[in-house]
Amino acid sequence: MANITLSLSEALYARMREHSEFRWSEIARRAIEQKLADTEMIEDLRALERAEKEFKAGKTISYKEAGKRLGL
Repeated sequence: MANITLSLSEALYARMREHSEFRWSEIARRAIEQKLADTEMIEDLRALERAEKEFKAGKTISYKEAGKRLGL
């Protein structure tokens, strides 16, 4: 597993130390995973929006090409 280093303000770090019952690395890992999932979903929605605009403009593509554009 890879490691990363975070820079935190002293105030934030002090507050975190008051709650040692939490596994802060796990919380950070989950937040990063969620942000990536959100970002990927937005990218997929944008791709669908572009495909819808192209379809409405009369441009058609094969299912294979549609899947390729959506990363499937």
